[in-house]
Amino acid sequence: MTTPRSTEWDARAYTRLGEPQFRWASALIEELELRGDETILDAGCGSGRVTAVLLERVPRGRVIACDVSMAMLEQARATLGDADGRIAYVHADLARLALDRVADVVFSAAVFHWIPDHPGLFRSLCAALVPGGRLYAQCGGTGNLARILDRADELAAVDPFAPYLAGFARTTTFAGAKESELRLADAGFAQVRAWTTPAPTPFAVPSVYAEFVEKVVLRDHLARLPDASLRRAYVEALTDLAARDVPPLCLDYVRLDLRAARP
Repeated sequence: MTTPRSTEWDARAYTRLGEPQFRWASALIEELELRGDETILDAGCGSGRVTAVLLERVPRGRVIACDVSMAMLEQARATLGDADGRIAYVHADLARLALDRVADVVFSAAVFHWIPDHPGLFRSLCAALVPGGRLYAQCGGTGNLARILDRADELAAVDPFAPYLAGFARTTTFAGAKESELRLADAGFAQVRAWTTPAPTPFAVPSVYAEFVEKVVLRDHLARLPDASLRRAYVEALTDLAARDVPPLCLDYVRLDLRAARP
């Protein structure tokens, strides 16, 4: 059974809570060698925090900010405006982009694991690049968040949650390095490299951990629970378990890095 994937987000909450993702994206941007006049496709721009950094790196270029979430795009537009015509906003599914040879760089951080169709995604992004254009991306890889997701599955099978979460299938795609390299090559990319890196991420207090889990990690699980009290009980149970871990309140992130170029 396939569980529908939510494409909408609480954009303001993500802006406030998404420090781990912003930190990973910022480190990835530091690796980019840019002249300053490129066009960058921000593939999954979210609320625009990363888009703003990309825009600074191309003072004579432009950024195409693309996201499937209208709430995220509206938040990005409200924050950044059009930057004197240097930002274009595109509301689209990244696996079905209608962009052809428009970008020198496709950049993406913490996005691809929300997209189930990786072969289609990579074909779409390859088509959006000019010849010689580069893909710089990072997302969740094999083993990402395994502990909390396994616990969430176990909790979903017991009352009072089971009636609403029965048959729930995970909506994330955490791919491995080798399969990603093969998919990138099949999509038309060259100079393909992929690798995974553990990135354990601790939280200082239970309340912040709980809100992060609610708004980011388990948003699709919680969308199936019909009232706030059930959602709160679900998150609290998982937070209590995490508080007893060593180290406590730590999410076991695994990052999948992807590098490739269009011939």
